[in-house]
Amino acid sequence: MWKIGSVTLPNRVVAAPLAGISNAAFRQIAHAMGAGLIYTEMISDKGIEHANKKTLSMLEIGPEEGIVALQLFGAEHRSLERAVKQVNALSSAAIIDFNLGCPVPKVVKGNGGASLMKDIDLAASLLQTMVNASDKPITAKIRAGWNQSDRNAVPMAQALEAAGAAAIAVHPRTRAQMYSGHADWTLIKAVKQAVKIPVIGNGDIRRPEDAARMLDETGCDAVMIGRGLLGNPWLLQATRVYLATGKKPEAVSLTDRLAMIRHHAQNLIEEKGEHVAMLEMRSHAAWYLKGQRDATTFKRHMSQVSTWAELDQGLRDYQEHIEKTG
Repeated sequence: MWKIGSVTLPNRVVAAPLAGISNAAFRQIAHAMGAGLIYTEMISDKGIEHANKKTLSMLEIGPEEGIVALQLFGAEHRSLERAVKQVNALSSAAIIDFNLGCPVPKVVKGNGGASLMKDIDLAASLLQTMVNASDKPITAKIRAGWNQSDRNAVPMAQALEAAGAAAIAVHPRTRAQMYSGHADWTLIKAVKQAVKIPVIGNGDIRRPEDAARMLDETGCDAVMIGRGLLGNPWLLQATRVYLATGKKPEAVSLTDRLAMIRHHAQNLIEEKGEHVAMLEMRSHAAWYLKGQRDATTFKRHMSQVSTWAELDQGLRDYQEHIEKTG
């Protein structure tokens, strides 16, 4: 167990914020798989300030989602302050996180996300405004820096700690790298050595052994798993068990994969309705079956499904094919 501010976390396995992925349907699965802390996808402070219906619905956190950190992005003091106050009033999220790492052009052009890595003073001031407005712990997720010549994660983390951050998550790629190349774990270690608050390491965790190695090499307090969860939420459970016992996981069976696709789809239907759920499941189903035998034809079918019946029948057809061709 470890703590972020007043919040006690049951283990050191954290599910990262994934845009378009980390919705309530996915968070329920992540909690069932044993993640100690689960982030929402990033949410616009402006959307909250202007009471956008869709944005406000993203503040809803159910008890079946575990301990949740709700991630905000923005670059203005007033709107972030108002958004934090609304989250405190309306959401049961345990923690509020400030996004200083999103590299996508739309967010960066608005001076949010990774753009704030270029201005330590502004980033720290914004976070302090959030801390002053909140009853919940405020954390931050940062990158290595803006580019290779400006890798300023250490002074950024120190400034955020001084401004009141309760923890720092570090994705040690620069904004210029986006998601390419390798995550430089030595930077996670440098940040951990430079601050007294908890540090969460993020980047290139594909197996439980990677998580154990990150903890050992960097001294970080917890590991955050992101893209490695696409089609593989079992990685959360496997990592939790491996860190606790050293036991390696068994391979996930096709039966379990098909059952998870159905479960994920049903969660999404309940949250968003059948039409939107099926559009999202086109990608999820392909991820779940990546590398499985004779899955190519099925994935082509999945890229066109628009109803639960079509999804379910496609799963039945695929399972029957595998059983016949054994």
